[in-house]
Amino acid sequence: MLAGALDEARDVMGVLREIWPKCSRKTRVAVVSYSKLRRGSTKRHHKSNSENELNWLPRTEVANVLELAGFEVIKQTPEVLMTNNLGPISRWVNRWLTRLPLFRQFAVAIVTLARKIDQPHPDPSLSIIVPTRNEAGNIKRILSEIPSMSPNQELIFVEGNSTDDTWQVLQQQTSALPPGYPSKVQVHKQTGVGKGDAVRLGFAKSTGEMLMILDADLTVPPSELPLFYDALVQQRTEFANGSRLVYPQEKEAMRFLNYVANKLFGLWFSFIMGQPVRDTLCGTKVLWRDDYELIAANRAYFGELDPFGDFDLLFGAARLNLKIRDIPVHYKERTYGSTNISRFRHGLLLLRMSLRGARKLVFAPTQSEPKPR
Repeated sequence: MLAGALDEARDVMGVLREIWPKCSRKTRVAVVSYSKLRRGSTKRHHKSNSENELNWLPRTEVANVLELAGFEVIKQTPEVLMTNNLGPISRWVNRWLTRLPLFRQFAVAIVTLARKIDQPHPDPSLSIIVPTRNEAGNIKRILSEIPSMSPNQELIFVEGNSTDDTWQVLQQQTSALPPGYPSKVQVHKQTGVGKGDAVRLGFAKSTGEMLMILDADLTVPPSELPLFYDALVQQRTEFANGSRLVYPQEKEAMRFLNYVANKLFGLWFSFIMGQPVRDTLCGTKVLWRDDYELIAANRAYFGELDPFGDFDLLFGAARLNLKIRDIPVHYKERTYGSTNISRFRHGLLLLRMSLRGARKLVFAPTQSEPKPR
C-alpha cells in the first residue's frame, strides 16, 4: 500500500519502477490519493510537519504514472466520506454512503488498485469443462467443433442426471473418437445437483493450468473459445467473462425479459465489483487454476447460495482483486432441447445472491483477507 508515498516522493516514476521488478502476477499495488476537497487540509497538515511541498496526483494522474511504470489499473474505489469522528453517524456514512453514486464524488480518498503488466504465458495447458444435462443432440457437435488451442488440452464432460439419453450418447461418441483427436476426453457423472456443482466436479477432475467453461447448449459457438484463451495467455485479463450483449442476437436466442434482466444485473454487478461486467450470466468463463483454487478456499465467505456457479466465480474473483474483463461473443439460438433455467424462480435467487455480494464486497465494515491455499 502506497499511502501518501507518491505525494511525498521527489521521483514518482522512480518509486514505481523500483517496485515493478519485485512484483509477481499476483501482486497488487494500492495507491491512496486525495480528492480536491481533501487536498487543502492535507497540504496544510503536511506543511506544519515538513518543509517540503506535496505532489498533486489526482486519480487520473495516478493511473497515468502507473501505466508509464509498467502497471495497469484494475479499479479505483472511493473511500471515506466523513472525516470527523461523530461515532455511529460517521461510521454509518462511511460504510453505506461512500460507494453510492453521487456520494462517491465527494469521497476524500481514492484507492487505486493496479497489477504488473507481465510477459505472455506461453502455451499453458487447458481444461475445458462442459456441464451437460439433457443435451444428447449436441454432443457430436461439441466434439467436432472444439478448436485446438493448447498442445496439452483436455475436454471434460460432466453429465448432470439427464432425463434423455445424454449419458449413453456421451459414452458412444467419446469411445468412437479417431486417433489423434486434439483433446484428451473425460466423461463423469454428476453426483450433486446444479450446474455449479457440475463445474466444480469438472474442475476437481481437471489437470490444466487454465480452466474454461463451455455450456453444452452451444448458444456460444466453440469457435470463439480461442478469444478467451488468448486473452489470458497474453495477460490482458485474469478472468475472462463472456458477454452476449455486444453483437446482434438471433431471434430466439434470448427472450426479452431475460435480456432486460441481464442488462440490469450487469449494471448492478459493475457497481458491486468495481469493474465493468455487462453480462454476468453468460456461461462461458475462463480463469487460471491457481486463482480458482484461492476462490474455492474462500468460498465460505459468500456462502453456498449459487447453484449456477457464475456468481461464485465472479464474487470470488472480485474479492481476490483479479482483473475481470468481458469477451464479446455471438449468442446463437438453441437448436436442441430447452433451457434448464426458470426465469422467475431463479431470478429471485440471483437477486438474493447479488444482495449478499453487495453486502460482502461493497458495504462490509471490514473485509478479512482471503485465506491462502
